[in-house]
Amino acid sequence: MNRIECPSPNYDMRPDGAVIDMLLLHYTGMANAEAALSRLCDPAGKVSAHYTIDEAGTVYAHVAEDRRAWHAGVEHWAGAGDINARSIGIELVNPGHAFGYRPFPPEQIAALTTLCHSILMRHPIPSWRVLGHSDVAPARKEDPGELFPWARLAKAGIGLFPINGGPEREPGNLGPDSLVRFGYDPSAPLEKVILAFQRHFRPRGLTGVWDEECAGLLAGLLARLPGGETAA
Repeated sequence: MNRIECPSPNYDMRPDGAVIDMLLLHYTGMANAEAALSRLCDPAGKVSAHYTIDEAGTVYAHVAEDRRAWHAGVEHWAGAGDINARSIGIELVNPGHAFGYRPFPPEQIAALTTLCHSILMRHPIPSWRVLGHSDVAPARKEDPGELFPWARLAKAGIGLFPINGGPEREPGNLGPDSLVRFGYDPSAPLEKVILAFQRHFRPRGLTGVWDEECAGLLAGLLARLPGGETAA
């Protein structure tokens, strides 16, 4: 894994006693890697991440893991805000939906897999707390989006994904309100929350409408959490 030190001034100290228990993945959503790296290292931008990975698989290290990078913004997961305080943030160079969204190259995903494995060895991050920006900020964000290979990462031991990509048990009465049990923000617009769930767990069908397949996927995910009930 090719790594380049590219320090950003945009960070502060994590709160006393903060435990790093989340890994948050983003796309840069800018025209090219140069623009993204410039933005992440610009003091006036007031944004950063711990790492950026370009499409060739080069890793740029911006902020030490024991510091709080400014990558999540206004967010919520499992009853908690200030996701920055408890997470490692990784940006993946990709133009995003605004500039020509495209698949993530194999070299980029291979570098991400290696980096994630090393992060997970250093921090107690459960699989169900490896998330996308759209998961924690569904009203504002779409990244890393429906082309991101969540299933491939899960097979490599990074993150949680429904087994075989389909329902794991009978969906029962699970409605979209049950997304809160997995960690989604109860105050966000429901259609946006459903879209965030679909982008992560059913990317081939982005309808924003809850259906039986979504209910089955969620049931399977909840069944794999400790106690089979909640991510909180």
